[in-house]
Amino acid sequence: MKAIIAEKPSVAREIAQILDANNRRDGYFEGNGYCVTWALGHLVSLGMPEDYGIRGFDKASLPIFPDPFILTPRRTKAANSKNYKPDPSALKQLKIIKNVFSQCASIIVATDAGREGELIFRYIYDHLQCSKPFERLWISSLTEKAIQEGFKNLKPGLDFDGLYDAAKARSEADWLVGINATQALSIAANEDVYSLGRVQTPTLALICKRFQDNKDFKQRKYWQIQLQHRKDYLNFASLSNQQWEDKKQAEQILKAIEREGRATVEDVSINNVKEQSPLLFDLTELQKEANRKLGLSADEVLQTAQSLYEKKFITYPRTGSKYIPEDLWSEIPERIRILSQTDPFKRAISTLKFGNFNKRIVNDLKVTDHHGLLPTTKIPSALSASEKAIYEMIVYRLLESLSEHCSKEVSHITIKVHHYEFIIRGSKILSKGWRAIKGLLSDEAYPNQDNTSKNNSDHTQTQQPQLIELPEFKKGDELKISSAELQEKLTNPPKLYTEADLLSAMENAGRHIDDKEQQKALANIGIGTPATRASIIETLITRNYITRKSKTLIPTDKGQKVYDLIKDQKIANVQMTAEWEMTLHQIETKEIDSKQFITDIKNYTNEITQELLSLNIPQENIPEIKCPKCQKYNPIIKDKIVKCPDEQCQWILFRTICGVQLSNDHITSLIKTGKTPLIKNMKAKSGKKFDAFLVLSDKCETIFEFP
Repeated sequence: MKAIIAEKPSVAREIAQILDANNRRDGYFEGNGYCVTWALGHLVSLGMPEDYGIRGFDKASLPIFPDPFILTPRRTKAANSKNYKPDPSALKQLKIIKNVFSQCASIIVATDAGREGELIFRYIYDHLQCSKPFERLWISSLTEKAIQEGFKNLKPGLDFDGLYDAAKARSEADWLVGINATQALSIAANEDVYSLGRVQTPTLALICKRFQDNKDFKQRKYWQIQLQHRKDYLNFASLSNQQWEDKKQAEQILKAIEREGRATVEDVSINNVKEQSPLLFDLTELQKEANRKLGLSADEVLQTAQSLYEKKFITYPRTGSKYIPEDLWSEIPERIRILSQTDPFKRAISTLKFGNFNKRIVNDLKVTDHHGLLPTTKIPSALSASEKAIYEMIVYRLLESLSEHCSKEVSHITIKVHHYEFIIRGSKILSKGWRAIKGLLSDEAYPNQDNTSKNNSDHTQTQQPQLIELPEFKKGDELKISSAELQEKLTNPPKLYTEADLLSAMENAGRHIDDKEQQKALANIGIGTPATRASIIETLITRNYITRKSKTLIPTDKGQKVYDLIKDQKIANVQMTAEWEMTLHQIETKEIDSKQFITDIKNYTNEITQELLSLNIPQENIPEIKCPKCQKYNPIIKDKIVKCPDEQCQWILFRTICGVQLSNDHITSLIKTGKTPLIKNMKAKSGKKFDAFLVLSDKCETIFEFP
């Protein structure tokens, strides 16, 4: 008898059906020589400080370095308590898994084929002190064919020791940094718990710094002159190369140009440009694109893609690669043939050249644990709106990647009036290539992959080539000026991060390092992994460090306060976190040993713990106020609630109301005068925004008063 352990019940059910193990038992399936059971995500995790006899936040206990780490079953918060207790469902399933393992001679690991999936199994295996031999099912989709192929090609469990070592090192490093830094800052602040982490804190620093730069930006006016021309029955415009900060000077130049009435062609540059077809989506690129086009959060995209994967419509979504291996190329025509039979894709597929697909996506060396995202041969039905949108994005990206390059003729014409230069830019498509798939021909439809600002240093606007037909030019031609106008413009502040922008910044963290040698080494190393970046953003939101405002991510007062405390400390260092990600990759490939990494992490943890404990944090000056209900005690003001310390009084006020967190000024005004200042942009359950005052009723409950 062989045991099989999947990550979720739904996957276990699929495997059991294919293997004809259809006898349902409590917590597993049985039959045909197999017992198929499942985990429920992370059933086992690293123990908390109390498991090592350390209760509460104690300065003398820091830093905490468990040796060895203890593994404990998953815990949940007890009702009406701050304490955690073992999760009954986790304990039950662990008992079932232990029973299944004991009945079987060997184990087949069928958890998700990636770092976290490996960790889920190994922690269970170690916690149960199991010593049975195990093999690995390594697949990139859950179709029947993929699972059958996977079982024919099971891999030795030892082949994935490097993957486990990296996962374990990441888990322990996050514990060491997160637990010690959180306790150290909370002790130094002498108030609410401030959660810090190895990846979440540098990510918070990125958001806060961009927000601060945006807020501090001093906008300035400048002027440019635009000229209108007509030649060979075609109308077009030119824009001054120069920008003027003095309006009067610009107006004088405008008058001189109008008097001249003619411009002379100084330089003609016409280039044929080949725009390569885009590569397949990896998870991060899919999240960025869906955030820009659909407004979905990174986590919503991941959950939607995971659902499509479990329904067998797409391949494994938590991939960091945009390529496929050579041996998969032969399957692509069949997938396209099946897709061509469905209405949404018929027209797009008709533009492809069968038998002559572009092989740009094939690269064995650039395929990581999993290849780029692909649709499977199973055509979906009954999808939700978000599933349909994500599925179509993945299919269209495949079709684009198989298409030929797009050819453009890009024109850059320099003309002069007196000694002032003007630029005419134009772009003409010669061959649509991959852009014919969706018929989107403008660059706006395909924003730059790295959506960080590429404007010049003072964030002035630049003229982009337009998809317009231009007449022929040659040096020395004279162009009549039909009209001239002065355009008033404003310099732009650094853009606040959208989720797409933040994912780019996390993915490309290594690019922003000053040291050129280090920048080269870390060029393609980000912070976090494709599989974890969404959860990092959600963690920052859950901990009330950042919030979503329209399409942007901005820090809350609490997030800004944490950033102000740690911005000059090592824990906010994006570069160091990027270097660790590179080290974890080297552990996975067995280039280096994980023990040295953990030693380095302990040294780093010791440094940041001392740094944070030594911070001199001034306490907030909150006015003296009494509980509005009992009028006896000063209320306790915490991050999420304001409450009377008297248990008999039991007055409590939740600080977040309709999506807005009440500031200390709001709370003081409410308690002292019975009414807050006007609070704007609160959000009703329907999603509609509204403005209102909060008022204390006779029973000391909060009610809305509308202006």
